[in-house]
Amino acid sequence: MTWLTDLISQLNNIVWGPVMLVLILGTGIFLMLGLKLMPLLKLGYGFSMLWRGRDKQQRGEGDILPFNALMTSLSATIGTGNIAGVATAIFLGGPGALFWMWMTALVGMATKYAEAVLAVHFRETDEKGNKVGGPMYYIKNGLGPRFIWLGTAFAIFGALAGFGIGNTIQANSVADVLHSKFAIPHLATGLVIAILVGLVLIGGIKRIAQVAGKLVPFMAISYVVAGGFILISNANMLPAAFALIFKSAFTPVAATAGFAGAAVWAAIRFGVARGIFSNEAGLGSAPIAHAAATTDSSVRQGTIAMLGTFIDTIVVCSITGLVIIVSGVWTSGETGATLSSLAFESVLPGWGAYIVTLGLSVFAFTTILGWSVYGERCVEYLFGVRSIIPFRVCWVIAVPIGASAQLSFIWLVADTLNALMALPNLVALLLLSPVVFKLTKSYFQDERT
Repeated sequence: MTWLTDLISQLNNIVWGPVMLVLILGTGIFLMLGLKLMPLLKLGYGFSMLWRGRDKQQRGEGDILPFNALMTSLSATIGTGNIAGVATAIFLGGPGALFWMWMTALVGMATKYAEAVLAVHFRETDEKGNKVGGPMYYIKNGLGPRFIWLGTAFAIFGALAGFGIGNTIQANSVADVLHSKFAIPHLATGLVIAILVGLVLIGGIKRIAQVAGKLVPFMAISYVVAGGFILISNANMLPAAFALIFKSAFTPVAATAGFAGAAVWAAIRFGVARGIFSNEAGLGSAPIAHAAATTDSSVRQGTIAMLGTFIDTIVVCSITGLVIIVSGVWTSGETGATLSSLAFESVLPGWGAYIVTLGLSVFAFTTILGWSVYGERCVEYLFGVRSIIPFRVCWVIAVPIGASAQLSFIWLVADTLNALMALPNLVALLLLSPVVFKLTKSYFQDERT
């Protein structure tokens, strides 16, 4: 087993090395420039389309409301990455890692936009009449038969990665935090989550979207309000916190107290990697949800999709990161969810730890639901609609297993699979970028006339 761990660890260092980080950021920058900064300039337009996307009288074909498509996507992205992932990035890369998370998110908006545009534009209708799409479909239908193997590779990596990052790791995170806070047995937590997940999965993507449409906004707003209260209460410390973030992004941070110190490269690496882990821009997961949206315009859905990266990282991750830095506990030597919990608790004694515990639990639960959609669509692409029920059964069974297991190896495998998912997706985005640019230009020209 040791040799396998070492092998995957070496592969992980390669796929998350400089080439991958440059490819992800480079693709985002290329798309942002090709779109003439549209994702940034049309941010308000995107929120307007999101608000309209709540209306059940939507034009076009699809299975779920455009609003619920984004909520389904956010249910998968707002999870342990926003609480534990941000803390880990700061622990390993210093406060400057938060700056690079922001940069990844800003260019990632263009990436997420392009993914959704292609997903809706090249989507198909399956045997059950459901709209299906995502990287495997826009690779097949957009790039042609020569690239089908690339779409198949994405589907394989996506299906396997889902059981790690989207299932067992999430269940384990919830079980750990509930055990440490309330002494609830890991298996008991896993079984309860499995039952709740199974009840939702019975209704398929429509039920998942409905649950996400209610649960995600409520929990995200609650977490942001709680964190915002802490930051407002310590507003006098925010200028120094931002100064530290910007300084640490470009200069090494010396070791202090429980912090081991970090080079600039560490800030960039862990900021970008944890940013992508959190908002999934470039991984190709989110467009699978957006492909099911009821819409007659791929561009309109794209403007809604790009908000996912903004909300996940610029808003939610920033709350976690700023509270950690403002509270001063980033030098404590703690990491992960423990560091986030310590930060909230130090500023809100008696309440802070409960906020993080509840937030992590709900975020992780919705992530399991969101990733079930991604995994199901990947498996359906590979084996057809007959594979959906067996997949759901396996998905539910994996929850209590993950909650009770030691997952250091699964973390490593899932992190590696995430990078392997990104590779075929990024290649497709670059090759199909002219389609995205053309559709975008045509849409906004029509909007002006």
